[in-house]
Amino acid sequence: MPRAMWSGVIGFGMVSIPIKLYAATESRNVSFHQLHSTCQTRIKEVRWCPTCDREVPWEEVQKGFEYTKGEYVMLDEEDMKKLPIPSKDTIDVSSFCTIEEVDPVYFEKHYYLEPEKNGKRPFDLFVRALIEKGMLGIASITLRTKERLCVLRPVGSHLMMSTLLYPDELRIDPTEELPEHKVTKQELSMATNLIDLLTENFEPKKYEDRYRAALMELIDAKLEGEPVKKEKHRAAQGEVVDLLEALKNSVSSVKTGGRKALAKAEESETEEEENVVPLKRGAKKTGTRKSTAKSAARVHKTSGLGRISKSASKTTKKSAKTSTKSKSKKRSA
Repeated sequence: MPRAMWSGVIGFGMVSIPIKLYAATESRNVSFHQLHSTCQTRIKEVRWCPTCDREVPWEEVQKGFEYTKGEYVMLDEEDMKKLPIPSKDTIDVSSFCTIEEVDPVYFEKHYYLEPEKNGKRPFDLFVRALIEKGMLGIASITLRTKERLCVLRPVGSHLMMSTLLYPDELRIDPTEELPEHKVTKQELSMATNLIDLLTENFEPKKYEDRYRAALMELIDAKLEGEPVKKEKHRAAQGEVVDLLEALKNSVSSVKTGGRKALAKAEESETEEEENVVPLKRGAKKTGTRKSTAKSAARVHKTSGLGRISKSASKTTKKSAKTSTKSKSKKRSA
């Protein structure tokens, strides 16, 4: 189990739910150490006091707020503990709203909450109530040296807490309307057409950090003493002279790419069928033959051959019955 970074209660009306807070995300960056280039020794960063001309240990470090140039108000841990903030130990839920009302630009960091043993029942009730109403809770929490606005929302089987930025922490105004620009109907239609062609369900697992993968390949190549591979990158486009022409080319490129992918899939299916070797007596069936048989059945069904063969077999059966009846009549005569 990961270590809880905060513990307290969720205040939901008159109900208190004891919980623990855990970080829900982690960075997957490739980390590097700083080395001295001449001897490849790791560089050591120290807390140095220029006045005393010596290294300062952590126990001698104190917080200070600079109220004017070179003048500080000194604060220690006892001063910080005396701050009269109720959200130090409580996630106080003050209101509820829908997820659509909170613009994603406000979201900062994500955590998940787990109940203490004596809080499982009210915790489950709170989560189910949020799911039932399709709402998220607006609350406040003090983490480290800052009171943060946050939202509580059910995600899968977890109750997530996401901290929010305050409006004065944003460098843009999310309520500002788009300025008017001259855009033709044809350009807008072509742009929306391109969006339609590229629209698909969001599947996070299909994306990967290509920079990290390439960096690890580079490191492995250097360890093995192999030459570094150079990949061709898409050339940077210059200034768009004809916007409509660029949009048309984009739509055409997407359509061509889709046709190529379809042709490649059909080609691989044909290769599978050609690679099937006839089975000898007593030989075991393989998965390749089964898959080929299934694909052949699909082709047979979708091409209409199945319907033709069925109608042909019905006609054959009818003609056989007719001939049998005529023969029996001749015999009786």
